[in-house]
Amino acid sequence: MANDKIPKQRGCGTMEVHRRMLDTDPEYARRLTRIEEHAFRTAMSGTMLRPGCTQIPVVVHVVWKTAVQNISQAQIDSQIEVLNRDFRKKNNDVSNVPAPFAPLAGDARIEFVLASTDPDGNPTDGVTRTETNKSSFGSGDEVKFTAQGGHDAWPRDDYLNIWVCQLSGGLLGYAQFPGGAAATDGVVCTHTGFGTTGTASPPFDKGRTTTHEVGHWLNLRHIWGDDGGGCSGTDFVADTPNQAGPNTGKPTFPSVTCSNGPNGDMFMNYMDYVDDDTMVMFTEGQIARMQACLDGPRSAIGKTISCVDIGPKVPPKDNPKDLIKELPKDPPKDIPKDGLKDFPKDPPKDIPKDGQKDFPKDIVKDPGKDFGKDPGKEPIKDIIKEGPFDPPGKPPRFDPGPKDFMGDVPGKAVLDPPKSFLEPPFSPPGGPTPQPMPPMQPAQLNVPFVLGTGVSQVQSAPQQDARAQYLAHYAQILQQYAELNQRGMLDAQGLAAWQQIWAAYQQLGGS
Repeated sequence: MANDKIPKQRGCGTMEVHRRMLDTDPEYARRLTRIEEHAFRTAMSGTMLRPGCTQIPVVVHVVWKTAVQNISQAQIDSQIEVLNRDFRKKNNDVSNVPAPFAPLAGDARIEFVLASTDPDGNPTDGVTRTETNKSSFGSGDEVKFTAQGGHDAWPRDDYLNIWVCQLSGGLLGYAQFPGGAAATDGVVCTHTGFGTTGTASPPFDKGRTTTHEVGHWLNLRHIWGDDGGGCSGTDFVADTPNQAGPNTGKPTFPSVTCSNGPNGDMFMNYMDYVDDDTMVMFTEGQIARMQACLDGPRSAIGKTISCVDIGPKVPPKDNPKDLIKELPKDPPKDIPKDGLKDFPKDPPKDIPKDGQKDFPKDIVKDPGKDFGKDPGKEPIKDIIKEGPFDPPGKPPRFDPGPKDFMGDVPGKAVLDPPKSFLEPPFSPPGGPTPQPMPPMQPAQLNVPFVLGTGVSQVQSAPQQDARAQYLAHYAQILQQYAELNQRGMLDAQGLAAWQQIWAAYQQLGGS
């Protein structure tokens, strides 16, 4: 195995795949809008639909050309063990989390098991093996198709597909966010970054590449927000400090960027780019986002099981990070009902002036062409001022399901967009009975939350700051709905959801 095929610095192709899909599939943009709306609303309510733990069946597609690439069952088993420990906060190295960040580390309540039944109902060990004539694969998804030298995906509603192969160009792995095509849904890892034995090679021999990519599969973004180092991106999680860009190797604490001192970057997070032995935690905010994904776009997969221990616990004396109950001054483990944990970091204090300063760069301008570009050239203040979001009528209740997220609504009819971008759409015919959302009381906004600035202490948010966070996030979602509607990409349920979001926006004082 040539040394040049073993990456020495983490490279993840997930955002490259994401942007390619935005450019080629306008429906992907529409589904992402619905998924983000659901994640936000779930965090606001603090309601998680799945009790206990979720057990997800996994199929590992080993695609190999040389014998060394045909990895052993032991190597596959070692990776499943790593996933189970990392997603249940049972990894011994969680004790390496610096004290200021320790209260934020949590148990994602997700476990993984190799599938025991294949799509035809036959017994399986959860592994397929395919000999290929290709020397390596890139991020173009060829490995996911038998006709292109790889192996076809198993149904995504029943399995997490993981392809293990030889990746090229220093790529360690990539994943597909929820909302993409079923035929390409899953995670891809290079064999030298998979598991902890066999061909797994340092510094990526602890199985954390797959942990990172499964995080993406569950809708987590890179911790720095993929803004090119500009300190303005967001991962849609409030308890991960804002940071300038990816960390690599083995940084020392604290590593301060983007004025996020004194604690600096949370480089030990699984969604950064550090070496395997340095990434050791998910935050409670990230867990809330993953659980929202399981409640929404990935609600069909897995089953609920009891959260039994999967291995020996780390002794308390070696792992004080588990003693959250003894730290009353730290943020609670449960998500507050106000849902502030899923807000973008560092929201603008004055929306009319800074409406898009901190918004992600993937806001739609042209879903088929320009989606994913920096929206800063068209400030939200202009859109809010001219009121393009206002759909008429009372907001109907909207309960999104898997078909809504995946764009498979039976018999859907795309409504004609209004003549002007600023004109609101008409109410969908035959829609559900309108039921307004409960009004947001000011008292609900005065709750403790952790700012996304690296400050570890719980702080009481002034009411206006909390309200600004709500308004900023709602404005982002409303802009996406308005622009998708202009392209004729909203069905009746999409318009109903738009009406409900608009009503909530108005209740918070937006206009």
